[in-house]
Amino acid sequence: MKKKRIKLIVPVPMNEQTKAMFASQLPPGMVRDDIEVEFVSAGRVLSLGDSYYDTTLMDAAVVAAGLKAEEEGFDAVCINTVSDSGLYGLRSRLSIPVMAPGQSAFHLACTLGHKFSVLTMWPQWFALYRKTLKEYNLESRLASIRAINVRPDTESLLQGKEEVVFGKLLEQARLAIEEDGADVLVLGSTTMHQSHAFLAANLPVPILNPGVIAYKMCEMLLDLGIAHSKTAFPSPEAIKDDAFRVLSGI
Repeated sequence: MKKKRIKLIVPVPMNEQTKAMFASQLPPGMVRDDIEVEFVSAGRVLSLGDSYYDTTLMDAAVVAAGLKAEEEGFDAVCINTVSDSGLYGLRSRLSIPVMAPGQSAFHLACTLGHKFSVLTMWPQWFALYRKTLKEYNLESRLASIRAINVRPDTESLLQGKEEVVFGKLLEQARLAIEEDGADVLVLGSTTMHQSHAFLAANLPVPILNPGVIAYKMCEMLLDLGIAHSKTAFPSPEAIKDDAFRVLSGI
């Protein structure tokens, strides 16, 4: 049986060590035998998504990294950032399924509870969630966004910081539940995935690992043989792929 191929786009440059850390979101047994996943980085410019300026660069880089996915033989694209950078652009350019963590996790959270909170690293990312939640019409389902005020590390992720970061995340998670009324929690970044098992074991409500959920959504769409609506995301009249590659440095 020919394997289905999923292109998983990480919105930052990756060395081999960083790539392995991102890839560990999908441990052995998580990826089915009939699926092949390829982790790729988007562009050569590090973006922390700390501003509208930065997220515009992330959009261009992610789109550039996914433009040729269909021609390359991939069956789906999975964006690996909760900012959902480039999601709508790639859906417009491609006919194969394109999924992203924010949209996937936020909508799943709505099926598991009445209100959800986003648990994140620093307040500079709040604008990312507010933007997408408004686009998805989910603002009324948000209980809160809570940050631990720790600058994200796109190279080491949370490795080596567990003793400090995990405790801070747990404290804010409990406040989101007890004070804000959240009955589901969503990790605010795929760079935080290493904290998921610890938090899940110490919290009384579901906590969603968004990168995994987006990947599983890709699997489901491939199984069902469906993708996003091209009426909602119409293809461009003129293809301008070279412009995206220039902007993103690919």
